[in-house]
Amino acid sequence: MRLKMEFLNNSYLILFLIICLGFMLGNLKVKGISLDISAIIFVALIFGHLGATLPDILEKIGLILFIYTIGLQAGPGFFEAFKDQGKNLIVIAVVVVLSATLLTYIAILIFDIDKPIAIGLLSGALTSTPGLAAGIDVTKSNLVSIGYGIAYPLGVILVIIFVRLYPQLFKLNIDDLEKEYKQKMTAHQKPIFTRNFIVENNSAIGMSIEQLGVREMTKGIISRVKHNDHVFTPTPQTVLHKNDLLKAVGTEDALKRIGLLIGSTTDEELYFNEEYVVQSFLITKPQVINKNLTQLNLRAKYDATITRLRRSGIELSASPRTKLQMGDKITLVCAKNHIQNISEILGDDNTNLSDTDFFPIATGIVLGILIGQISLNFGASFQFSLGLTGGILIVAMLLGRLGKTGPVLWSMSGTANNLLRQLGLMLFLASVGTKAGATFVETFNQYGINLFIVGAVVTFFPMLLATIVARIFLKLNILSMLGTLTGAMTSTPGLAATDSLTKSNAPAVAYATVYPIAMVLLILCIQLLGRL
Repeated sequence: MRLKMEFLNNSYLILFLIICLGFMLGNLKVKGISLDISAIIFVALIFGHLGATLPDILEKIGLILFIYTIGLQAGPGFFEAFKDQGKNLIVIAVVVVLSATLLTYIAILIFDIDKPIAIGLLSGALTSTPGLAAGIDVTKSNLVSIGYGIAYPLGVILVIIFVRLYPQLFKLNIDDLEKEYKQKMTAHQKPIFTRNFIVENNSAIGMSIEQLGVREMTKGIISRVKHNDHVFTPTPQTVLHKNDLLKAVGTEDALKRIGLLIGSTTDEELYFNEEYVVQSFLITKPQVINKNLTQLNLRAKYDATITRLRRSGIELSASPRTKLQMGDKITLVCAKNHIQNISEILGDDNTNLSDTDFFPIATGIVLGILIGQISLNFGASFQFSLGLTGGILIVAMLLGRLGKTGPVLWSMSGTANNLLRQLGLMLFLASVGTKAGATFVETFNQYGINLFIVGAVVTFFPMLLATIVARIFLKLNILSMLGTLTGAMTSTPGLAATDSLTKSNAPAVAYATVYPIAMVLLILCIQLLGRL
């Protein structure tokens, strides 16, 4: 017995044992279904029931790292997602929170549950710590914590099970869902093509590229010119002659406009002489992050023409106003003797993508914590603050969108982001699980099964209703829908379970969009419920 107690009190051993066993359990598949990293919380529940405890600071550190990295990842795509489908995501948040509140009120009337316990059930069912704090504040009762303790473990577990099983039950292919999401998000980004033209139109002969206004009029780029069997990269001052050949880069519409301006197309290829090369470069130099292509001025300095830009696997048009981000890949044409100079300017170093500067990370987290502690007073009876999670999430999203401030680079490489996110998630799941496991059986024996059933209903049916609305009426992509559900349920473990399903950032973007809205709405509903 003494050996058992000493074993359970060895917190750092327990932590890594839970993580180890969690990964082993998560890798097991039953009919193709596995829990992956989210299995850690189930192992932690067992250890918590056996008496194992972990320091509270692990939960906070894990939560901070996970939410901060999620915010950084989601930030660049958040505003585009909100603009494209923000109304739909808000609808899902409203459906979840209002239906959960209505079910809680019905439970109060039918089962004669004490209002503070019912409010705790609502907060726990939606796994909302800010909701718990709001409930205690409005009721002035510690019974809220009891209801929260009953509903929270089931809330965590049911959300994880729901998001993990949904794709399996409906036999959905994650790869197809990722392609669908990517196509939808890039629908406004038309594919880039190349085409060769013959200078035939009288209006173009004898005119320079600048005089013709090729870029302004067509939105395309002339990347090569062949004159008297000599192929070279043009400048704005390059004069076009009759029967010169041009290689143009742009969208299908841009290339059609170039054809109207220049002349007919040709299948003849334009091959550079040995002194010119086509080269791709990685953007890894902090000094060029957030600079647009015009500010680089590579054409004037090195007679280089940027023809393509690739970001996160997507081909983008190389517009003069396009701002560079860490990890972008640009393709350009230039003389061989300028390759080294351009490489030094842009970075072009894979190792830089794996380097992580912890100063911006720590600074961003400090800002998030401070913002989360700001309390807004709306009269004497209502106060609101973003809390730890909300403050860090919003700050991380803003910094991820900003990318860089002076010499400080807020964004980080995908590899570094994934590593910190996994670390934070493991700490969070292990700590939350052991804490919930410690009181699970005791609470069940004390209050019976009714409160557990109410908590489970308040968790499950709002998700089911929101899923019906999302799929039938709003036609949301499944990955976005699952991320929206976890955001509406304010469930970080649920997001973790969804995030492990896909390489896409669709769930994280949807979660980041919905979470602040759901959190505010839930606090308002709790305030209203407490005053009924």
